[in-house]
Amino acid sequence: MNLSGRVMMDDGTAPPEPVILYLVCNGQPRPQGYTDMKGRFNISLGQNQTVMADASLGSINEATGGFGSGGRVPGLPGGRMGISERDLMGCEFKADLPGYRSDIVQLSGRRVMDNPEVGTIVLHRMANVQGFTYSLTSANAPKDAKKAFEKGVELNKKKKYADAEPQLRKAVELYPKYALAWYELGKSLDMQKKPVEAKQAFEESIAADAKFVSPHLELLQQAVTSRDWNLIAERSDTVLKLNPFNFPNVWFMNGAAYYNLKKLDVAEKSAREAVKLDTQHRNPRAAQLLGYILSDKGDYPGALEQMRGYLSFAPLAPDVDTIRKQVAELERLTGAKATAQKAEPPQQ
Repeated sequence: MNLSGRVMMDDGTAPPEPVILYLVCNGQPRPQGYTDMKGRFNISLGQNQTVMADASLGSINEATGGFGSGGRVPGLPGGRMGISERDLMGCEFKADLPGYRSDIVQLSGRRVMDNPEVGTIVLHRMANVQGFTYSLTSANAPKDAKKAFEKGVELNKKKKYADAEPQLRKAVELYPKYALAWYELGKSLDMQKKPVEAKQAFEESIAADAKFVSPHLELLQQAVTSRDWNLIAERSDTVLKLNPFNFPNVWFMNGAAYYNLKKLDVAEKSAREAVKLDTQHRNPRAAQLLGYILSDKGDYPGALEQMRGYLSFAPLAPDVDTIRKQVAELERLTGAKATAQKAEPPQQ
């Protein structure tokens, strides 16, 4: 089944960069493709092999061993045969640009032979978000730089990273403040296993536009790989100042960093935000982390609630036997504490 239309910002302009489009079925999002540089799209649902993941789409979670990151997600239709009418029950279609709320296209009842045109999907700016996942410097890029950039982006999408690199280098040579081109160059270099050069490109992107969130996310992912908790805390703090609403995995990493740095109050606040924002429980370890923090602070009932939640969200997790033993110990401690409180004489 095909869908076509366009995505537009709430000021009537096209998005400043290609936007990812999602099919959401029973609350589970699945990327389907991109708009073009003018915001238009024509997508065959269920065939999303060309969509390239980045840090903002959860690869931070995958880099740290997130559960359920591989294979087909239960409840999601699609595959090589595409999507049927029956598959679309309970499904909706939307655009995704962090910092913005997308209009929703309801797909229940839609038929294969219906007009594929779904009209215009508008992205509405959210309040209290300083950062952007696109760079405002792109508007001033000269024509030749934009042309080289667009070629590089298309090659990156096709996973031709070595071919994309010279096009993106040309773009930043023609326009050194081209933050988005520096970012795409960094991704190209990273996929070619050139982490030092990639880091330099991401830093150049930030130097050109400090409010552009995406390169900050990539540097955070590099810090996660290094297990440098001070650096993880610093870089995740920066991302969360720019956008505290769209990145539950960043709240999780922030909480994990401060937990390992023994700053339990800060860690608890961040872990609670991670749990609150992760409404679909795509990262069950947020509940596990909060459970560990509360246990260390002596809040055994709170810790028990979170660890039970983790088991219900991730019943096939590799550490499930260990967690069950921890739950049993928390139940013992909670029961012992309750018994002791009942035995205490009333205060005069």
